[in-house]
Amino acid sequence: MVENRHLQVGLRDEDVLEMYKVMLLARRIDERMWLLNRSGKIPFVVSCQGQEASQVGAAFALNREKDYVLPYYRDLGVVLAFGMTAKDLMLSSFAKAEDPNSGGRQMPGHFGQKKNRIVTGSSPVTTQVPHAVGIALAAKMEGKDIVSFVTFGEGSSNQGDFHEGANFAGVHKLPVILMCENNQYAISIPIEKQLACGKVSDRAIGYGMPGVTVDGNDPIEVYKAVKEAADRGRRGEGPSLIEAVSYRLTPHSSDDDDSQYRSADEVSEAKKIDSIITFAAYLKATSVMDDEMEKQINEEIMKVVNEATDYAEEAPFAKEDTLSKYVYAEK
Repeated sequence: MVENRHLQVGLRDEDVLEMYKVMLLARRIDERMWLLNRSGKIPFVVSCQGQEASQVGAAFALNREKDYVLPYYRDLGVVLAFGMTAKDLMLSSFAKAEDPNSGGRQMPGHFGQKKNRIVTGSSPVTTQVPHAVGIALAAKMEGKDIVSFVTFGEGSSNQGDFHEGANFAGVHKLPVILMCENNQYAISIPIEKQLACGKVSDRAIGYGMPGVTVDGNDPIEVYKAVKEAADRGRRGEGPSLIEAVSYRLTPHSSDDDDSQYRSADEVSEAKKIDSIITFAAYLKATSVMDDEMEKQINEEIMKVVNEATDYAEEAPFAKEDTLSKYVYAEK
């Protein structure tokens, strides 16, 4: 009999089942976007495949009614957990006027939705880290019970924005969680050519905060680490650095040819520990889900994805007279 690990960290059966549904929805949306791109219907995809467990496990450990998230461009799982819909994401991919991120003006993956406290991202990597630290500073100054959560790739942990943000957060003991989604490639550069230290989390000590490396393919382990970090932040004990190690199952983006820098055998090996498969197996082993329920969940999710795709494809583009909206100040 498999141990009910989720119960030990405070997750109910219905919680982990919902986590699986969000993970699967992220995967199915992502897969559909690749098909749309290859058929010439949408211009660009930057994928979450292989990182859903890290994203959803972390999001479920936060207070999704008041905490702020600053996701990086792969974070379909985070934004879905915080309230974005399949329709929202498809509208963005098709660059339609109803796109909640930018009204069809930004590349896909540049998430932003004020009502769900999803803070707008930018194309230069890692700029979201100082912004997250700023939100945490505001929360501390105003005495609000808010945690700021920001994600980035391991390549981003080499950027100045990460180090400046981490240092400021550590000095001022701010309630911010820095989570590195280490998918082992910064575009084409493998992890061993990115870091001189053993792990991204080793860098935490330089900024006076705890650092931990967890299995990014295990949503329960990620949940536990982020929950502990959030509790620390709310107690006034300062920031945390979490490194969630997984693997990017797709090319860097729809414009990338990953066969130039990694082998098909390497990717095939990584697919054997794909969290969509392993977490489903865990839920079945603990009697949270069975084969029939899994089939039903997948059918329901595919219906949502199909409806979102059809809606977004037929939705209107922004009108020409709105070209300068969100660009210049309006009186």
